[in-house]
Amino acid sequence: MLDGYGPMLFKGLTATLGVAVGAYCIALVLGVLGATAKLEGGRVTKGVAEAYTFVIRGVPELILLLLVFFAIPTLIQSIVRSISPEFVNFRLELEPFTSAVVALGFIYGASATEVFRGAIQAIPLGQLEAARAYGMYGRVLVVQVALPQLLRFALSGLSNLWLIVLKATALASVIQVVELMRVANLAAGATNKPFTFFLAAACIYLAISAVSLVCIKFIEVYSFRGTEQGAK
Repeated sequence: MLDGYGPMLFKGLTATLGVAVGAYCIALVLGVLGATAKLEGGRVTKGVAEAYTFVIRGVPELILLLLVFFAIPTLIQSIVRSISPEFVNFRLELEPFTSAVVALGFIYGASATEVFRGAIQAIPLGQLEAARAYGMYGRVLVVQVALPQLLRFALSGLSNLWLIVLKATALASVIQVVELMRVANLAAGATNKPFTFFLAAACIYLAISAVSLVCIKFIEVYSFRGTEQGAK
C-alpha cells in the first residue's frame, strides 16, 4: 500500500518529533523569560519582551522560519566579513533541522510567554505580597514563589501549545527538513498517490495528538491531586 515508503515515513516521524520536542523546550524557556520580563522586569526588559511578542504575532510563521534559515546566516556573514579582511571567505550555513528547531522555538516562545504571564497573574496576590514582605523581588520571587504553582494554571495553555507546535513542524518541509510532511510529499510525487500518503501523514499526526492528549490528561490528574478540582 505504501510502496516501500513505510520506513521513510517512520524516519520522517522521528524527525517531526525531534523538531517538535526541541522547539517546545526552547519555547518554554523563552516563555518563562518573557513572562518574567513583562511582570517583574525593568523598563528596558519589559519593552524588549513586548516588542518580541508583538513582532511574532504580526509576522507569519513561514516568513520567520525562512528568515532564520536564509537571512540570519547572510547577515552574520556580512557582519563577520566587515570586521576584518581575514574573514572575507567566512561562510555560515545553518543545518535545516537546527534552523527549524530554533525558528519554531523562537516563534512559539511568544505564545508561551503569554501562557506563563497569565498563569503567574492567576496566582493569589496575597502570596506574592507576602513574599515581597519577606524581601523577595524579581527573579527570586518568580522562581521561589510563582514557578512552583505555575503548572496548574499554565497546563491548559501549554497543552494546546504542544499540539500547535507539533502541527507546525510541517512548515519545516519548506527548508528541506526530511520530516513527516516532506516524506509524504516526496512519496506522493514519486508514486503518484497523493491521497494515500497525505492521508497516511494525517493519520500519523492524529495518532501522535491522541497519545499526547492521553499524556496531558494524566499530567492534569496528577497535578491537581489533593485539590477540589482533582477530586471531581
